[in-house]
Amino acid sequence: MRPLTPVAPGTRIVLGVSFFVLFVALWSAVTFGGLVPKIFLADPLQMLGSGWTLLTEMGFARDIGMTVWRVLGGFVIAAVLALPLGVLMGAYKPVEAFFEPFVSFARYLPASAFIPLLILWAGIGEAQKLAVIFIGSFFQLVLMIAVTVGNTRRDLVEAAYTLGVSDGNLIRRVLIPGAAPEIAETLRMVLGWAWTYVIVAELIGASSGIGHMITDSQALLATDQIIFGIIVIGLIGLASDLLFKAANRGFFPWAQLGR
Repeated sequence: MRPLTPVAPGTRIVLGVSFFVLFVALWSAVTFGGLVPKIFLADPLQMLGSGWTLLTEMGFARDIGMTVWRVLGGFVIAAVLALPLGVLMGAYKPVEAFFEPFVSFARYLPASAFIPLLILWAGIGEAQKLAVIFIGSFFQLVLMIAVTVGNTRRDLVEAAYTLGVSDGNLIRRVLIPGAAPEIAETLRMVLGWAWTYVIVAELIGASSGIGHMITDSQALLATDQIIFGIIVIGLIGLASDLLFKAANRGFFPWAQLGR
C-alpha cells in the first residue's frame, strides 16, 4: 500500500464490503450482547423485521418514492440554473466579480434556517420542500462550477486563441469540455448533500416521505424504524453515487486515467 497508488477493482469491492461486514458485526455484538438497551438501539434483526412491516403494511414504499421525487426535483432545478451561471462566472471575471460575493455569502446560510419563511411563503406543500433543496444545492453548485471552469488550463486557452477561436466557441469547445468531468463530479457530490436537505424539510410539516416516517417513529421510540429509514437513505444515496460514477466513466473515459 503506497500513497496515491490505484487499487484493483476487485480489491476495492472486497475492502468496501469488508467495512460493512465489520460494521454490522460490531452493531450485532453491542445489541445482542445487551451492552445497549434495545429502546436506544435496535438490533439488526429487529430492524429488518420492522422494515419489512413498513414496506408491506404501512406504505413506506410510497414515502420512499416521494422523498426521491423531491430530491431529484429540487436538485435538477438547482443544477439547470446553476450550470449556465457557474460557467459564465468561471469564464468572465466581471460576471464573477458581480455574483461571487453574494453567492459566497448565500452558500454559508443553512437551508434549514429558511424553512419557517418558506412555510410562510409557500405553505407546507411540495413547493416548500423543493425550495429547501434548491437553496441548499444551488449556491454550492454555482461556486464549485465557477471554480472548475476558471481553473481550465491556460495553455489550452492560448492555443485556441492562436487558432483563431472566438470567445463563444472558446466556451463551447474548450472551457466546457475541459471542465465537464469535474462538473460531473461536483453534481455527484452536491446530490449527496441534497439528501440531507430533503430529510430536514420533511421533518417539519410533511405528511409523507422518509423524514416524516422518522419523525413519527421518534414519537413512538421506535429506533428500529428510525434506523431502517436511515439505512434506506444511505442505500439510495449509494446507488445514485454508483450510477453517477458509471455515467462519468462512460461520458468522460479520459478523466479516469490514473485513478
